[in-house]
Amino acid sequence: MTTEASDKLLDRVRKLLAKAEDESCTPHEAEALTAKAAELMAKYGIDRALLAAVRPETDAPGSRFVEIDNPWGRVKAHLLCGLGSALRCQCIMLTARGGLRIHVFGYESDIERADVLYTSVLIQMWHGLAAARVPDRASPRSWRRSWLLGFAAAVIGRVKAAEDAARAQSEQSGPPGQESRTALVLADRSLVIRSAVEREYPVTRKARLTYSGSGYRDGYRQGQRADIGTRRVTQPGNRSLESGGR
Repeated sequence: MTTEASDKLLDRVRKLLAKAEDESCTPHEAEALTAKAAELMAKYGIDRALLAAVRPETDAPGSRFVEIDNPWGRVKAHLLCGLGSALRCQCIMLTARGGLRIHVFGYESDIERADVLYTSVLIQMWHGLAAARVPDRASPRSWRRSWLLGFAAAVIGRVKAAEDAARAQSEQSGPPGQESRTALVLADRSLVIRSAVEREYPVTRKARLTYSGSGYRDGYRQGQRADIGTRRVTQPGNRSLESGGR
C-alpha cells in the first residue's frame, strides 16, 4: 500500500458518503453506503499504520488543538474525545476562555480521520436535534442534553466496531505472520502516543458526563443512522482540528 493508494481510499470514503447525504437517497441505501464507508475508513487506518511501520516518514506522530465553544461544549468535547479514542488518538481536555480546548495526540493519519468524522458528525447531530421533538412535560434542556449524549454514544460505538472489524480482517486475511505484525504495529503506535501524552501532561484525570433527561434513547437511535465520515466541513463557531502548539 502506498500513500497515493491510501489517499484514493479516503477519497472513495468521501464520495460514498456524499451519495449517502443526497436527499434522493433512501434510508436503506444510505445505511448501506455509510456502512461501506465506515469499513473503508477503518481499512485506511490499518493500511496507513502498516505502511508507516516500513516507511516512518509517511505517517509521523503529532498533535493538534481544537477549540470547542458553547452551547453544549461538554457534549461536543465528549464526542470528539470518544471518536479520537476509537481512532487510536488520545485527547486531553483543557479549560479555555469561553469554552474548552482539546489537545488531540495521534499519528497524522488517525488525526485526519478524527477530523473528517468529528466535523461531519457534529453537523449531523445539530440537524438531528433540530428535527427532534421534545416530549410534553419534559425539561427541554435536559432532554436535549440526553439526546445529544445518546447520539454521540451510538456513533462512537459504531466507529469502534468498524475499527475492531478492520483489525481482525487484517490479522486473518494477511500473509503468514500478519496477525502478529498488525498487533505489534498498533501496540507500538499506541505506546508512542501514550508516551507523548505523558510527557506533555504528567498528571491527568478522567472526565465523566452525566445526564438526567429522557432523550438518550431517541438520540441513540438517530446516531445509529448517522454518516460515519464525510467531506471536510465545519459549522460556524466550531472549528475543525487545526495544527498548533501550546
